[in-house]
Amino acid sequence: MPMTIAEKILARASGRQSVSPGEIVEARVDVAMINDITGPITIEALEQIGVEGVWDPSRVVIVLDHQAPSISIEASKEHIRLRRFAAKNNIQNFFDVNEGVCHQVLPEHGFALPGELIVGADSHTCTYGAFGCFATGIGSTDMAAVFATGKLWFRVPESMLIKVEGRLRDRVLPKDVVLRLVGDVGADGANYRAIEFAGNGLKGISVGGRMTMCNMGVEMGAKTAIVPADEITARYLAGRAKWDYQAIYSDPGASYVEERDYDLSRIEPQVAIPHHVDKVRPVREVAGVKVDQAFLGSCTNGRLEDLIEAARILKGRKIARGVRMLVVPASREVYLEALEKGLLQKFVGAGAMVGSPSCAACMGGHIGILGPGEVCISSSNRNFRGRMGSPEAQVYLGSPATVAASALKGEITDPRDV
Repeated sequence: MPMTIAEKILARASGRQSVSPGEIVEARVDVAMINDITGPITIEALEQIGVEGVWDPSRVVIVLDHQAPSISIEASKEHIRLRRFAAKNNIQNFFDVNEGVCHQVLPEHGFALPGELIVGADSHTCTYGAFGCFATGIGSTDMAAVFATGKLWFRVPESMLIKVEGRLRDRVLPKDVVLRLVGDVGADGANYRAIEFAGNGLKGISVGGRMTMCNMGVEMGAKTAIVPADEITARYLAGRAKWDYQAIYSDPGASYVEERDYDLSRIEPQVAIPHHVDKVRPVREVAGVKVDQAFLGSCTNGRLEDLIEAARILKGRKIARGVRMLVVPASREVYLEALEKGLLQKFVGAGAMVGSPSCAACMGGHIGILGPGEVCISSSNRNFRGRMGSPEAQVYLGSPATVAASALKGEITDPRDV
């Protein structure tokens, strides 16, 4: 029976020849990740069930990123707890507050590999699907079961095929593609589905762009989002891959519950307007909305290529008076590369503030907290009411180019108009 890439990965992980949508399987996990928000709950659950140690320390990754550096005494206590847990269990894959966002750090260190089954106690774990793996977010107590046994049960999802053809035009980015897709599919239009991207258009989209597209699969309700591995994937993983891997691909004739086609050349800059991520409009339809803050960063768009795109727009210019622009590289690696290329100097010269690698303003509990009535244009992935601070604030989501153009003009702006 022909299977999709998602079905084949779950079949491999569960030791079966084939699986079908709707079946329940017990699958062996390749990598498990927790962060400083979700990790303490996992540790507590392990203690409650009387389990000491983890099934395989080499397959466990811990990242301190959401409240990094610590923002309170309580956060510091949780950080200490995670550091002690890692030391006690000989978990070498521990990334402290200086490393960056979990969804950037884990691929950089070669844990996201084609054909793998990866779980993370964070909803945007689907980001790793950009490398041809089945990656999904799970609850902290479910993670305790994984830590104890190395296995977890899954219901095999139906698969949805998204074909992209053509090439993106100047200042139109993969973020605009996925925003358009979220707007078309809806916040629950892909509930518990595996989104599979395909088409010649992927050849023009970098690993970073693919990570952006897979990252927001969960914003459509998807269980996972996958870009099959190719030569672009292999180039990125060369010298990074933690261990050998075997890429997996969908069979000809595999069944999809839904198929959608997109011509990348016809997509224009998009923005999600408050307070729903699937309330998406072309930027020009909402241009002119005054902004108080512009945030460039997060696991969605804090990569080097995102900073380069924004710096191209800001180079030699000043952000608008009254606008606070926050630039936060997604990882220490990205930060160092941005330093070497002079990007951070361009941002600071334009009047922006540069933060240390972390989730930063995305989760609204660290820096860049919005006050009542304030408006932010953000390159992150969620604009729920109260996401970045006050429930009376408004968050618009856009690409790095849209964020930079809007910071420059002091109002939401189509980057093609700058």
